[in-house]
Amino acid sequence: MTTAVTPPPTSASPTARQVWTRSRGIALALVLLLAAAVAIAVVRSDARHGELDPRSADPYGSRAVAELLADRGVDTRVVTTLDEATAAAGPGTTLLVAVPDLLTKPQQSRLHSAVTGSGGRTVLVSAGSASVERLSPGVTADPLTSFGSTLSPDCDLPAARRAGNADLGGIRYTTTHLTADECYPSERLATLLRIPAPSGDGDTVLLGAPDILLNDHLDEHGNASLALQLLGSRPHLVWYLPSLADASAAPEEGERDFFDLLPSGWLWGTLQLFVAATLAALWRARRLGPLVPEKLPVAIRASETVEGRAHLYRKAGARDRAATALRSTTRTRLAPLVGVPVSQAHAPEALLPALSAHLRGDGRSLHTLLFGPPPGDDPALVQLADHLDALEREVRRP
Repeated sequence: MTTAVTPPPTSASPTARQVWTRSRGIALALVLLLAAAVAIAVVRSDARHGELDPRSADPYGSRAVAELLADRGVDTRVVTTLDEATAAAGPGTTLLVAVPDLLTKPQQSRLHSAVTGSGGRTVLVSAGSASVERLSPGVTADPLTSFGSTLSPDCDLPAARRAGNADLGGIRYTTTHLTADECYPSERLATLLRIPAPSGDGDTVLLGAPDILLNDHLDEHGNASLALQLLGSRPHLVWYLPSLADASAAPEEGERDFFDLLPSGWLWGTLQLFVAATLAALWRARRLGPLVPEKLPVAIRASETVEGRAHLYRKAGARDRAATALRSTTRTRLAPLVGVPVSQAHAPEALLPALSAHLRGDGRSLHTLLFGPPPGDDPALVQLADHLDALEREVRRP
């Protein structure tokens, strides 16, 4: 009988090369994702820096219109707190509120009370549904924004008629005020609205988009003319940039939690993503049920199956698993031949004495062959298979 060469023990853990081969696709995807995130952050890091700030010379700033107003004798003062804005309201002042939706509900109510009856002009830039009903009662912001940006006046407001076409668009408004000037309509809804005060010379102007005030668009169409007429009707311009650091933004009772600081759009967007993820999980989930027998489309030879599994074992470097499968199958076939129950085929104390008595061979070499450590390389695995095959032939020999 041939004896098996005892191979050196090997570790079943994957090597560094195998780990890299298996994970390089995921690593490459993560690197590309990180690079894209960095590139987007670099490109957009200053894209909106100083937006609607009359001190900023960036494309989305408003320094150009402030300089032109200064040439016409209008002084511009920037304020960032509600107290400063309300204190400045008066008949000789134009109060511009940038992004009124950033104001809390109490701030909006205070601001409306301060400008009502002041005799000055209040300009609300991109006031949405979150603020327009408090800052300008009787006005409603349409949920659908304008599809166009360059619009014609189509109204009797002198400033709009002199300016001609301008970049308005954005939020569209409807109003119940019969004396309001509804200008630059988009789909029959105004994107510039002027509402005279009930008494005095004051009024409120709503702009659906800030484009006519931005450095990047001021020299296009009639943007500059319209901006100068709307903001230069009084000798003083107070430019209110709402800030989260304003003490008046804090609620009256306690502090706001994280969800209070999130705009409602983010909450609805997150809910929609959650619903979409749930539907995708249900769609892709494994359907558990009874097995349905099906005929194979083609007949596959047993030798091809064995060869395919062998290639998979070799590609994964799983010599230990291949050796275990070979030894387990050999023990299962040998046990009935030597009078050992199949249930005890994998117990050395039951199988080896019966094999030794049948072959009159060395039990130690049989133990190494049938229960030994995994081979150290591919040639040793092939040699193990040969020895197992020779052992089975010898047991079957009459």
